[in-house]
Amino acid sequence: MMQGFMSDKDVVDRILGHIENKTTDRGERVWQEPVDNYISAERYESELALFRSLPTPFCPSIALSKPGDYIARPAAGVPLIVVRGQDGMVRAFKNACRHRGSELVAGRGCAGAFVCPYHGWSYGLDGSLLGVPHSDGFPAFEKAANGLAEVTVIEKNGIVFVVQQDPDEGRDQANHMLNGLPAVLKEDQILFDETEVIVEANWKIHLESFLEGYHIKAAHKTTFFPFGYDNLNVIEFCGPHARVTFPFQRIETLRDVAPEDYVVSDKLTYVTHMFPNVILAELSHHYTLGILEPLSINRTKITNYHITKSADQAGQDAALKAARRDMAFVNETGQKEDIAMVTGIQRSLHSKANDVFTFGHFEPAIVHFQQTLSKHLAEL
Repeated sequence: MMQGFMSDKDVVDRILGHIENKTTDRGERVWQEPVDNYISAERYESELALFRSLPTPFCPSIALSKPGDYIARPAAGVPLIVVRGQDGMVRAFKNACRHRGSELVAGRGCAGAFVCPYHGWSYGLDGSLLGVPHSDGFPAFEKAANGLAEVTVIEKNGIVFVVQQDPDEGRDQANHMLNGLPAVLKEDQILFDETEVIVEANWKIHLESFLEGYHIKAAHKTTFFPFGYDNLNVIEFCGPHARVTFPFQRIETLRDVAPEDYVVSDKLTYVTHMFPNVILAELSHHYTLGILEPLSINRTKITNYHITKSADQAGQDAALKAARRDMAFVNETGQKEDIAMVTGIQRSLHSKANDVFTFGHFEPAIVHFQQTLSKHLAEL
């Protein structure tokens, strides 16, 4: 079993030590990543194939809170429907009618069955083919053998994962990959918003903006930096995944607090990278689960699920108010600044100014990501 991330106490102790010693977590090596790996069509197709072979988060479980709730959107370029059945189980299917391949639904909704908008073929929530209009026109057609094409689903830690290839191995692989990750999303939390953002940049460039704090002072000088530190982070690894901790200055109020009384939720941000393409950010008053879906080599869609941290039903109104305020600040400041940076990088990719990007000792989570990505691609 993979070792998990540190406890809050250990994280706080390490941060306070860094503040006192004017240090930060450092990686052991410098990594040079060829710029060609951000612009190669062949590399891009290999990355999508890797996405399809791994358990990748699709949505939080609470986005499918009741039977019939579904989400339909592409994952690694493949249109999928993920739905909660009448039996409470979550299933995933390729979003293609078995007659002529028409997509059945789009977006989010709740349904008792899926009916093809082209010719009216209908399917149950379990993917079974229910009805074929004028079925006498399809002699010897076996309905039982022509349900929707199913994709492996794993529901764990409050997240729904899909595995599009190797279904026999998918479940075991998912459980192995997810050992040690924090289970912070719960059924009784509130999914209070869902946003989509299109970023005109390669998915890796945008992902890398979450994985280091070396840029905080320069890129967020009037937004995040006044509340935080210059180049001070705790960086941990759990198998292919990583967690980067961004402390706020108010964490120093814990110096005189007994460890058993630590409350860290408003004193730091945890950003967990769930390999390969998902970010789970634990902010002061809410979680954001961000799914990075490559649309092309130079275009990425981020679907963000925003979830309250508090599950206290008595304090629901206050929790929602704090979570919305939290989300608005992040979206209107840091997110826009990061997007401006990564789209600028994308514009420069073909300029031949750089043959490689160099990730130094202050960017070990990116080095870990690039090493892990290279290893998995080599094994495809």
